[in-house]
Amino acid sequence: MLPDLNDLKQWGDVLRPMLRVVLIWLLAWLALAMIRKLLRALRRHIVTRGDMHGEMHDMRRLETLMNVFRYTANVVLVGMAFMLTLGEIGISITPILATAGVAGIAIGFGAQSLVKDFFTGLFLLIENQISEGDMIDAAGKSGLVERVTLRHVRMRDYDGSVHFIPNSMITTVTNRSRGYVYAVIDISVRRQENLERVFGMMNGICEDMRHNSAFGQDILGDLDTVGVEKVEDANIGLRCRMKVRPGAQWRIRREFLRRMKGALDAQEKVQSAA
Repeated sequence: MLPDLNDLKQWGDVLRPMLRVVLIWLLAWLALAMIRKLLRALRRHIVTRGDMHGEMHDMRRLETLMNVFRYTANVVLVGMAFMLTLGEIGISITPILATAGVAGIAIGFGAQSLVKDFFTGLFLLIENQISEGDMIDAAGKSGLVERVTLRHVRMRDYDGSVHFIPNSMITTVTNRSRGYVYAVIDISVRRQENLERVFGMMNGICEDMRHNSAFGQDILGDLDTVGVEKVEDANIGLRCRMKVRPGAQWRIRREFLRRMKGALDAQEKVQSAA
């Protein structure tokens, strides 16, 4: 018994839209996979370019831009596939688009801060002001940048608290992760101390730390002795600074002060014994 041509036509009318829907989502999946593959290839190309120590900041910036681009591509492609799917199953998207346009105008007046967030975030990325992994001060908060999006910056401070800062609130960024920083060290000594001897101790401690395997790789220059910072009734304030890698300034400062205290204590014992 031959199949009814009408039945075949009906099955064909049902299967064709389904096949087109499957094809739409398959193409969307392939496009997303291709974008991810291109981003991974770009990352590998930068990783294999040579001296990665000098390009760590570029790597962090690339990771930030890749995350934003990947998120944007997912939203755009999934949205397009969804709209095309509605068209294939017989739901007209023209009224939806018209409604979305009118609603967009109405929402735009009440979502100006959201639009400002997106534009500010875009310029933060384009101008390379913030990258994931940077230590920054922004909007009255300080900490490590964990994620940068077009909407907000997620930052974790020294106490472990996580701050979500809308990009529109960021007017000034202080970035402590660009090239090098200075570990600024203030020391208070008695007025009776021989300053030249104290300066010599400070330079000696810096040299010892530069030859120490645990600290030397983070110190990028000689000790810069600023000199006398303030004079009080019983003490004199001295200031110096050390050029170090970003993020190492606090560790270097604490170790320098620890060694300086030991040196001053040893000198005081020698003077007392004499």
